Amino acid sequence: MSRPVRILLADDHVLVRRGVRLILDGEPDLTVVAEVGDGPEAIARARELEPDLAILDIAMPRLTGLQAARELAHDLPNMRILLLTMYDNEQYFFEALKAGASGYVLKSVADRDLIEACRAAMRGEPFVYPETVSALVRDYLDRARGGGDVPDKTITDREEEILKLVAEGHSGKEIADLLYISAKTVERHRANLLQKLGLKDRLELTRYAIRAGLIEP
Repeated sequence: MSRPVRILLADDHVLVRRGVRLILDGEPDLTVVAEVGDGPEAIARARELEPDLAILDIAMPRLTGLQAARELAHDLPNMRILLLTMYDNEQYFFEALKAGASGYVLKSVADRDLIEACRAAMRGEPFVYPETVSALVRDYLDRARGGGDVPDKTITDREEEILKLVAEGHSGKEIADLLYISAKTVERHRANLLQKLGLKDRLELTRYAIRAGLIEP
């Protein structure tokens, strides 16, 4: 059995941290290894412990969760990041992705969504609320109709097919079966995508797919 995901939890409210920790420590595959109360502490402890996942409150003193996420994404590229917020605002999703996080979780429904979000982040997938996906697609279509800035098509049709399936969470074997090609061919296309787009992993491919409007609501 693999070891539990090691989590750093950062929030300036002790009661919030206590509640979130209860949710996380109730799962056999998740464990909180450190709690901190602000952004600089989060950065220092993350550098010290190198956890698998950092959960950061967006509104923290000294450094916000977004600011801490940017620094941690640079310093610890293999660590996954989620943000916590009280407010449901699709702009937070854009900002979270820009900062290097997998998305955000609403504190009001953390008991419902946080575990799923942690597991998605550890799979290298973004955690997206349905309303945010709809907004992303709507924004893309508005820009396309208005002749705005739409991502250039730098990849082949086959690569686009594979990119979409990767972003939807399919494994290499599942993609091979769906497209009637070998798993080795899928891996070659995936490597070509990473090289062409200047990306490093599945999560970044998913972010690109979102920006390109490939993921349907």
